[in-house]
Order: sequence, then C-alpha cells, then structure tokens
Amino acid sequence: MLRWTIIFIVLAIIAGIFGFGGIAVGAAGIAKVLFFIFIVLFIISLIRGRKV
Repeated sequence: MLRWTIIFIVLAIIAGIFGFGGIAVGAAGIAKVLFFIFIVLFIISLIRGRKV
C-alpha cells in the first residue's frame, strides 16, 4: 500500500509540473488517504503482533 502512495505522490508532482492542476489535486488526495490507511494498518499490526 505504501508503494501505491508513492506512485500517486509522484503522479501528483509530475501533473503539477506540467500544469494539470485537477489531476495533481486528485492524485495528492488519493495519496494522502492511502498513506493514512497504511499508517493505521501499521499501528494495528504493531499492537496485535506484540502479544506474547
């Protein structure tokens, strides 16, 4: 999932450079959502993985 976040961030940067504002905003929004989902899943896996 982190790979998809990086892909959308790169897409947003490239679209911003070439002047495609709407596409850049959309890709950045998707990247932000995927990043937060990744962080939540990572924290859940840390909590569940620590049971001894």
